[in-house]
Amino acid sequence: MKIRFVIPALAAAAALALTGCVNDEGTGGSSGAVDGIQSDEAAVALLPADIKESGVLVLGTDADYPPNEYKDADGNPAGWGVELGDAVSAKLGLTPEWEILSFDSILPRIEEGVVNVGASSFTDNLERQKTVDFVNYLNAGSQWAAAAGSNIDPDNACGLTIAVQTGTIQDTDEMVERNEKCLADGKAEIEILRFPGQPEVTQAVADGRADEFSADLPVTGDAVIQLEGQIEAVGEVFDAAPYGFAVQKGSGMAEAVQAALQSLIDDGTYAKIMAAAGLEGGMVTTATINAGNS
Repeated sequence: MKIRFVIPALAAAAALALTGCVNDEGTGGSSGAVDGIQSDEAAVALLPADIKESGVLVLGTDADYPPNEYKDADGNPAGWGVELGDAVSAKLGLTPEWEILSFDSILPRIEEGVVNVGASSFTDNLERQKTVDFVNYLNAGSQWAAAAGSNIDPDNACGLTIAVQTGTIQDTDEMVERNEKCLADGKAEIEILRFPGQPEVTQAVADGRADEFSADLPVTGDAVIQLEGQIEAVGEVFDAAPYGFAVQKGSGMAEAVQAALQSLIDDGTYAKIMAAAGLEGGMVTTATINAGNS
């Protein structure tokens, strides 16, 4: 049985904790209508009939990737990614209903039609485009972090222990490529520590179990702020790629979400959400579909 919670629309960011985070698959919540955002008739008209008739938009998120998506003090989805998902729902004239799921289960749920939109900081790439469509809303990249004062170089990581969140692009792509290069050069293999949530990844570096971690730029920047003096960003931002809302491939949802996001861009709501999160540098001016090309 799925548990429903009522959470405030456009929830303010809560204090983040690096321990005690839970990711219970199947936990859900409904954030209700978003105050002050009017539905967009053009976007509503593009909705598949069954979703339009339901009046509900089911969004799946991992809620363990602060500050993008995480759980507030009451266990409800929060973060700027959740705010943006709520705003898209409002433009579509639908009530957002959030499902907290493990990261690697969200795309399969979308394929099955159980979840309408995946809103969990998905990097849009060609491999994922084989199974879902993406509506792109942010230009992001990866950034490493290490213990403060460690002077570790991400480009010389062979033989080190690197922490990542399971199923992220850093886990499935970056670490694979870096390991292959280490072995090809006759160097020691990277030891990869995988965790279900970013707080555990960050904590592994803070307490010395891992030498470094790799995560998306907004996540690394937030972790450095939260653990000021304990960890620091190292190396340059790399592998810039778009974030996207994931939807069922060829279902028509991509076009509806694209129209809703473009409406948010045009009326300034999108810019307000991005600016509040300090993400002006990654903002888009046009909502695109499947912009990832690597």
